[in-house]
Amino acid sequence: MKKLFVALGLLCTVSSAWSQSNINDLLAAGVEDAERFTTDYLSPISEGVLYSLAGSWINTGEAKPLGGFEISIVGSMSGFKNKDDKKSFVMDIADYESLRFEDGSPSKTVASALGDIQGINVVIEDENGLFSESFELPSGLASEDINFIPAGFIQGSVGLIKGTEVKVRFLPKIKTDDVAVSLYGFGVLHDFTSHLPADKLLPVAISGFIGYTRLNGDYNFTDTNFIDGENQRIENRFNAWNFQAIVATKLPVINFYGALGYISGKSETDVLGTYTVTSGPFQTTYEDPFSITKKTSGASATVGTKLKVGFFRLHADYTLAAFNTFTVGAHFGFR
Repeated sequence: MKKLFVALGLLCTVSSAWSQSNINDLLAAGVEDAERFTTDYLSPISEGVLYSLAGSWINTGEAKPLGGFEISIVGSMSGFKNKDDKKSFVMDIADYESLRFEDGSPSKTVASALGDIQGINVVIEDENGLFSESFELPSGLASEDINFIPAGFIQGSVGLIKGTEVKVRFLPKIKTDDVAVSLYGFGVLHDFTSHLPADKLLPVAISGFIGYTRLNGDYNFTDTNFIDGENQRIENRFNAWNFQAIVATKLPVINFYGALGYISGKSETDVLGTYTVTSGPFQTTYEDPFSITKKTSGASATVGTKLKVGFFRLHADYTLAAFNTFTVGAHFGFR
């Protein structure tokens, strides 16, 4: 999965985490136990992806004039290296029907999809203890020395009526044997200072921005210990909103900007296909066993700078939020 991670970026981070999650093995304990564990396991990475998707829209607070445009290539990294609370969770056996820890512990701190805790074994058994199977719980991305969630896309901006600029972003659909991913988004920036009589004389722009980003992804997987079946896959949908108030300088060459914002989003993960449990105490078949929904929201604060040299521009900024994000972009613009 590391090659997929490098090649496809953001969705491959999720796919890499999912490939380790032993979801097929967990279904041998029943749908309820598999869904409960998978929800806790994937929750932090779903949150991180939403923060990564929502950001990286702005590089100034000044709206382009009518007909002005900019084409951008933007990349970002949302880090979690020092976020221990996102890299693990407490698994309480009392919350599960058919799982127990191999050493008999009532609860343990285990890895989330972002973490690195290895060597924790669980046992699936029936209520009489007559039949059982054991396997190791998954670790996460940190075990592969991956400590950030990447995002990348092409973005375009064009000036409309006085003080208003529209933005679009997209990632064309990319497919491999296992993964398919696509992304699109749109946003509107309005420069309130453009309505002031001294607009051209003021060295500062004050503006507001609203942006929406959607990521669709599919991941096919079939490697299991206890499960047979067909067409086994997950389908991901991430929807992220970003609301920002921006203050930026308006100078000829180098500018600085800052923003306060609010991020809100929802991820939906559907586990689809046929899953036939062939070992353990609960041998049965599941069709499209469950779906997981994760909602997240929180404040953000961004500081950044932009360099303009003729038609070419560069920018870099850093956002403080539940997942801090570093963004860089290269731009070609007119007016």
